[in-house]
Amino acid sequence: MVQSRNVVTVSQLNSYIKATFDQDENLRRLYVTGEISNFKRHYPSGHLYFSLKDKNSVIRAVMFSSSAEMLSFEPKDGMNVVVCGRVSCYEASGQYQIYVEKIQPEGVGSVYLAFEQLKMKLAEEGLFDESLKKPLPRFPKCIGVVTSKTGAVIHDIKTVAAKRYPLCEIMLYPVEVQGEKAEKEIVQAIEYFNKKSCVDVIIVGRGGGSIEDLWAFNKESVARAVVSSKIPIISAVGHETDFTICDFVSDRRAATPSAAAEMALPDASYVKIMIEDFENRIKSLVRQKTADCEYFLKSSLNALELCGVSSDIDLNLLKISQLKENLKKSCFFALENLEIRYKNLEKRLHLCSEESILKRGFSRIVNLDSGKIISSIKDIIEGEDVAISLCDGTVQCKLTEVKTGRN
Repeated sequence: MVQSRNVVTVSQLNSYIKATFDQDENLRRLYVTGEISNFKRHYPSGHLYFSLKDKNSVIRAVMFSSSAEMLSFEPKDGMNVVVCGRVSCYEASGQYQIYVEKIQPEGVGSVYLAFEQLKMKLAEEGLFDESLKKPLPRFPKCIGVVTSKTGAVIHDIKTVAAKRYPLCEIMLYPVEVQGEKAEKEIVQAIEYFNKKSCVDVIIVGRGGGSIEDLWAFNKESVARAVVSSKIPIISAVGHETDFTICDFVSDRRAATPSAAAEMALPDASYVKIMIEDFENRIKSLVRQKTADCEYFLKSSLNALELCGVSSDIDLNLLKISQLKENLKKSCFFALENLEIRYKNLEKRLHLCSEESILKRGFSRIVNLDSGKIISSIKDIIEGEDVAISLCDGTVQCKLTEVKTGRN
C-alpha cells in the first residue's frame, strides 16, 4: 500500500527538479560547445529555439529575444558554436534545457562572420553589380564629405581640392565615425545631401583601424543608404588594405581620402589644356567652313557662266557678298566670346593660385619641425620655429606668444 505522503503531482515533481537545477552552482553559468541543429527563429517574439549536439548527445536550447537582439551574426544549422548560459528545467514539459545568453562562433570571430554574412546577402540581392554604379561628374561644383569634423580626412580632402581644382566647394556633414551613434548619423548625412541636392558627389570616409573601429561602415542600413543615393558616392574608409561593405556598394572605392578627392576632381591644368584645344578646333572649323563656302560660290559662278545665266548673277552678286561677310562676322564673333570666357576662367584660376594669394598680402605659415601648414592657433605651441612664406621670400621666426581672437 503506497503511503499518501510519498505521492506527488507531476507539477510538484517538475518544480522540485527545476529548483534542484537552479540551486546547483555548476549549472548557473557555464560554457557549452556543440553544433547547432533544428534552428528556428520565432518571429512574433524574436526568441531563438535550437539544439546543441555532439557525436553522442544532444541538448535543447533557447535564447530569448533580449539576448538575441545583441547578436552580430545569424546562427544557422551546422554551425559550431560556444554558448554561455544556465541549465534549468521547463516545468510545463519537464524538459531540461540550456537558456543561452551569448553565442560565439567556434574558430571564427562573430564580427568577421557577421561581415561575411551581410556581404553574401547583399551580393545575392545584386547590390554590388556594376550596372548600379553611377558615373562621376567631370566638373563638380560642390563635393559633400561625410566624416568626422576633427579627423584628418576633411583636411586631406580640402588640401587636394585647393591644389587640384579650387573652383569646387567642399561641404562637410560632420558625423561620428565609430561607436553607437555612427551608423545612424552616416545614414542621415547621405539622406540630407540627397534631399537638398546641394552637392554633385559624396565622399564617405574615415581613417584606418580594426574591423571593430570600421564597423559602422559594415552596417546594412549604411549599405542600403549608399545604394539608394541618387548622388554618386565614393567610399574612402580605412587604408588601402581595409575593405568594408560600404566599399562594395559605393559607386567608386578609393584607397585613401586624398585619393578620393583626386578621383572626384579634374586637374585644373588639364582643364586649361582642354579649353585651348577647343579654341584651336573652333578656329580651324571656322576657317574650313569659310573656305568651303568660297569654293562653293566660285564653283557656282563658273557653272552659271557656262550656262549663259550671267545676267542673274550680276543682280545677286552684292547680296551674296554681304551674306559671306555676315557669315564671317558671326563666326568670328562667336570665337571672340569663347576667347573672352577662356581668359576670364584663366584669371579666376590664377586668382586661386598660391602665388596670387601671397601677393594680395596673405602668408603661409609652416611648422619647421613637422612640416605641416598652420591654419589655427590650436596647432601652435609657444617657442616653436616656423617659416612664413610671403610673395617674394620666406621668413623664419620663433613663436613667443599666442593670443586667441583677431586683433
